[in-house]
Amino acid sequence: MSSSAPRRGLRGRRGECGVLDQLVTDARAGQSQVLVLRGEPGVGKSALVEYLVGGATGCQILRATGVESEMELAFAGLHQLCMPMMARLDRLPGPQRDALAIAFGLRAGSAPDRFMVGLAVLSLLAEEADEQPLVCVVDDAQWLDRVSAQTLAFVARRLLAERVALVFAVRTSAIASGDDPLLALRELTVRGLRDDDARALLDSVVPGRLDERVRDRIVAETRGNPLALLELTRGLTAAELAGGFGRPDARPLASQIEQSFLRRIGSLPDAAQRLLLAAAAEPVGDVPLLRRVAERLDLGADAAGAAEAAGLIEIGARVRFRHPLVRSAAYRAADPGDRRDVHRALAEATDPEFDSDRRAWHRAHAAVEPDEALAGELERSAGRAQARGGIAAAAAFLRRATELTPDPVRRGTRAVAAARAAFESGAPDAALELVAAAEMGPLDEVQHARLARLRGQIVFARRRGGEALPLLLDAAGRLEGIDDGQAREAYLEALGAAVVAGRLCGSGGVREVAEASRAAPRGPRPPRLADALLDGLATRFVDGYVEGASLLKPSLRAIRRTAGRDEDDIMRWLWLTWLVAGDLWDDETWHELTTHAVRVARATGALNFLPLALSYRAAVHVHAGEFDLASALIDESDTITEVTGNSPLGFASVLLMVWRGDPRAPEVIRAGSRDATAWGEGRAIGLAPYLLSVLYNGLGRYQDALANAQLAGEYEDLACTGFSLVELVEAGARSDAPEVAAAALRRLEEQAVAAGTDWALGVLARSRALLCDGPAADPLYREAIARLRRSRITVHLARTHLVYGEWLRRENRRVDAREHLRTAYEMLHGFGAGAFAERARRELLATGESIRQQTVDIRESLTAQEAQIAWLAADGKTNSEIGAELFISPRTVEWHLHKVFTKLDVKSRNKLRGALAARV
Repeated sequence: MSSSAPRRGLRGRRGECGVLDQLVTDARAGQSQVLVLRGEPGVGKSALVEYLVGGATGCQILRATGVESEMELAFAGLHQLCMPMMARLDRLPGPQRDALAIAFGLRAGSAPDRFMVGLAVLSLLAEEADEQPLVCVVDDAQWLDRVSAQTLAFVARRLLAERVALVFAVRTSAIASGDDPLLALRELTVRGLRDDDARALLDSVVPGRLDERVRDRIVAETRGNPLALLELTRGLTAAELAGGFGRPDARPLASQIEQSFLRRIGSLPDAAQRLLLAAAAEPVGDVPLLRRVAERLDLGADAAGAAEAAGLIEIGARVRFRHPLVRSAAYRAADPGDRRDVHRALAEATDPEFDSDRRAWHRAHAAVEPDEALAGELERSAGRAQARGGIAAAAAFLRRATELTPDPVRRGTRAVAAARAAFESGAPDAALELVAAAEMGPLDEVQHARLARLRGQIVFARRRGGEALPLLLDAAGRLEGIDDGQAREAYLEALGAAVVAGRLCGSGGVREVAEASRAAPRGPRPPRLADALLDGLATRFVDGYVEGASLLKPSLRAIRRTAGRDEDDIMRWLWLTWLVAGDLWDDETWHELTTHAVRVARATGALNFLPLALSYRAAVHVHAGEFDLASALIDESDTITEVTGNSPLGFASVLLMVWRGDPRAPEVIRAGSRDATAWGEGRAIGLAPYLLSVLYNGLGRYQDALANAQLAGEYEDLACTGFSLVELVEAGARSDAPEVAAAALRRLEEQAVAAGTDWALGVLARSRALLCDGPAADPLYREAIARLRRSRITVHLARTHLVYGEWLRRENRRVDAREHLRTAYEMLHGFGAGAFAERARRELLATGESIRQQTVDIRESLTAQEAQIAWLAADGKTNSEIGAELFISPRTVEWHLHKVFTKLDVKSRNKLRGALAARV
């Protein structure tokens, strides 16, 4: 319930206060709200947060504050926010409960993924909000540890129908735009006060009369920043103000405000300054801990009183600074020796059983000389952090452990481990620095070889082109005779890098890399997935498609048989296995591989793997004509990559645009091709004209399709060249370019016969039919339809009905033509393949057929996520199961299903399947 008493607003903030008032009102009504308050230091974000909290009567308030010194401690910010809700932990589903408990160090276990942790936090918030509306505020969010920021952004995107308001306060430009997980959330930019409000505020704090010209100058220099108006005039005499306050100063405004706080801190007694320093170094605001530290530093009771009397700090249930700039000023301005003394006291006062990692972190900041015992303690903390899923924290612990290690050999070993952890945490630049540091140490041959491979992996992750090739090949050669298994993996990574680099690979191209890979030592028996891929791909690029297919086809069959037992290998090599399966026209492996990959990724919450699995699964749905399901998975993948800050995976979304005939597709494709050129991804350059050839064949622009298909076929790109040959045959047949089409058909025949799948042989039969004259084409079209019916590639089945119908009409077999054109139109229209459907409609009209008005299309009535939830509910899944699978709360699932029931005019779940099937 909201209070009936009038509330006093903030000066000059009527609009902002109105937004916050409405936010609380909506949250109380069950409409989740998320808002990021973004502005420069001192502009009033914290004041608005306090206004929000003060007006949230009847709501439970959860708070967290980002602390700069804790940015490398995983889940620190999230732990602050969730502490009051931990009594509900046992109510969560087992996997969520375990993930959050491990993340917070409450129990041991394998590293939880951040998505499972995020789902647990989402469930906790939903549980808590069922009893009382929640207002969650995160101040100084720019200083949250990365994993907490990513997890809270993930939660924010999935709040919909819960009685929850989540508000972040963030400094402008404090985070690089590419690294800000909050960037795409709803924002309210907090600006300086208008001049009249700024003048009124200034008048309220400056004693006596202030010259108008001086006042106007102050307002202009502070740009209406409230904290600057309050702080920069403090301590200045009337004479100083009259003489022209605020001489021109090139320092940023935040620095000027901090200097004001520094002057106030410097005027305090030494004991009070040291107490402020201790409070600044202790991020949680733990009052008993601060008192223990004060005793160890021999700070009298009057130290806290002096700091509070100066208006710089409040010591109540928790320690709170007047403003975050006070904290940073108190810490940064302190003498380094004083900082070390404070960290040492904090370490000694911290319970080694309850919070051993923070204790080690304080000890590390107190150390000056190398200390093997402390380095070992930090290494153990890194292990615990990694077990909780805090790989970035593990990297930070290992980096400091490296710096404190006296023995050069052991220091090199720890530097290698720190580099690996930094790389896995998504910090390739920091990882390269650590690699360079490790290389300066006395490493043995094994360490040098593994470090060389790590450098190659980092370079490939940063720039997925040919730059990593020589590094990975060098690493593979070094590993031979030392670790043959790793040597073969390094050769496979090099071959994969060459595949990605494609036509930008250099003079020798992928063949040269494949030849080098064939010199790799023999692999173990039975071969691992990596061994089978290496042998098959090397053969494919050296001896040709047919010879490579003879090795790779059995490997793909083995993958389908053992996918459930080789989860790590499937996840690790999915990106390459997917390309191999596509190159061999193996739709069954595509289906099995992606079904399993998505299932494993969802079950384990694999953060970096799930978007890739979703993207590939979406492409399978596109080829199956299931565009709505593809769209839902693409949206989910994009959301996850936005939250994590990783590069988006654009192939599936562009593939869907192309098949839908989206007029925006050419510009999107060309922009992607320009980016690929800059990044050295030659295969993506080859994909661009292939995708355009599909689009233009759908639009009936056959000359454009011909030109693009020819470009795509100029280089042997894995899982691209063969597809482009199919488009080239059709475009050539329709563009009066029979020689070009015939040459493409000969190349296609070699691949399709060697692949031997119904998909390959189906499109081959269709391509042969397109180039046939007279009655010989008829059985080929029928063969193509029969084969493609047995495949999962429904879009090409529909296209085969289309070209068969077109041929029948030209043969004056109008009745037969109508049958196939009608089938093609209904299939293509049902998929949402607009350009191809329009082509079928025009051909059907030319036969004299009148096209009846279609029934209401499910795509027009259900959103992609509603359709996905509806199908899952139709399969018998509960709201909790659907929520766990889609990373949303059960209440949000219920909200979506209510809309689905209304749109489909059904009243129960058991009617969903029939309603969905009838309207697709």
